[in-house]
Amino acid sequence: MKLQRKYLLLVLISSSVVILDQLTKWWVVERFRYGESVSIVANFFSLTYIRNTGAAFGILAQANPVFRIPFFVIVPLVALISIALIFKKLPEKDIKLSAALSLVIGGAIGNLIDRVTLKYVVDFLDFHWRYEYHFPAFNIADSAICIGVAVLMWDLMTQPNSPLNGESTPS
Repeated sequence: MKLQRKYLLLVLISSSVVILDQLTKWWVVERFRYGESVSIVANFFSLTYIRNTGAAFGILAQANPVFRIPFFVIVPLVALISIALIFKKLPEKDIKLSAALSLVIGGAIGNLIDRVTLKYVVDFLDFHWRYEYHFPAFNIADSAICIGVAVLMWDLMTQPNSPLNGESTPS
């Protein structure tokens, strides 16, 4: 039985994202004290060890842990199941959407691992302007999710026959 190309992409891309995400988070936790920041590009980019108990950009970080912790485990699991169902319906030849969904899946798994094992997500990529204006810190998993979602949105906006618009072509 030959593995379809889209499933090979899924395994290669999502596992690469998870491995790179977990390795970089491990490196930050091992090398930095919590809250420590090291400037990489003066007045623009630092590596800063942050613990995010919320969602993207710290949303719901202050919510009661009795609600927050199960919420941030259940929602990603439901999202992963939904994405897997969409992925299954993608045409075999749609490499772009297969890669985009694989990035989202890998990122979701990377952050889910943190949530289950640590009860928070390790963030460390800290972009700012002269330390006055900060973009919320993020990680490799967040980057993969954002890139994957951007490709999906681009496809939805520019491709009238996109499988994401409900019109699928046979694989």
